[in-house]
Amino acid sequence: MAVFTLPPEMIQFYKKNIEYITEHAVDPDKRRYAIEGEAPRHYIDIDHYAHNGEDPFSIVPQEWKEAVEKFSEDTLQAYGIAPWHVEKMMNKLTKAFEAKDVDQILKLSADLGHYVGDSHVPLHTTENYNGQLTNQKGIHGFWESRLPELKSKEYNYFVGRAKYIDDVLDDEWLTIQQSFAAKDSVLEFEQILNKRFPQDQKYTVENRGASLTKIYAEEYANEYHEMLNGMVERRLTRAIVKVGSYWYTAWVNAGQPNLEDLLEKKPSPSLLEENVKLDHQYKSNKIKGRAHQD
Repeated sequence: MAVFTLPPEMIQFYKKNIEYITEHAVDPDKRRYAIEGEAPRHYIDIDHYAHNGEDPFSIVPQEWKEAVEKFSEDTLQAYGIAPWHVEKMMNKLTKAFEAKDVDQILKLSADLGHYVGDSHVPLHTTENYNGQLTNQKGIHGFWESRLPELKSKEYNYFVGRAKYIDDVLDDEWLTIQQSFAAKDSVLEFEQILNKRFPQDQKYTVENRGASLTKIYAEEYANEYHEMLNGMVERRLTRAIVKVGSYWYTAWVNAGQPNLEDLLEKKPSPSLLEENVKLDHQYKSNKIKGRAHQD
């Protein structure tokens, strides 16, 4: 959907390649099973750095070098590097536009969209990322997947046009702050609902693929969604326009290259081979249960 926020100079190229970008927007999650070091790019446990009611955003430096000097790179990697990785992807995408490298533009656009989307998820900003510290295990997928699965058709996707972002890192930190501010509601509302909802009606079982899967019941999900008062829709739609804005910003920073020159070019055999290899690694390691943190 972010494709449709783009200006005329970009939208034709992205529409032509929308199938590839959509299909490969999940590649970063596949890499979590296949590649060590991928997981921290998806989150930042910002509350790890704060104690006794301190504001973690006044403690953690926004600039990578300053954060490394204060906490060490090992510590940052252990608790997530989401905002800094988004900035890194933006720099790479800008260079890809400058070089008119179709493979890299497509790959990085898909990856960047995923990381920006993750930044808009409140549970990607806390050590209690899956409710495991508050006896709410499973809430991550509940908020991020089950609610949109049931409710996304009702959302308003008229999100406006992509805009130029002057300072991507600062903007990404603002997104993290907004997500973190919503984290308490995500957890507390589910705790409230759990106490007053009949426990034998909280879950149901559905056929998912070749197996039966325990999922949150639709009635429970509907009540939780209502308690959140549009939060999921707001975070999702903001992510959509933000992804388009970052693509647009990278293109502008690259000097606004003419993308019409690239319309006849397709992803190279080497990129497609790389995608096949990733799929194989993902399936193999998932079967072995070698997943990283959600």
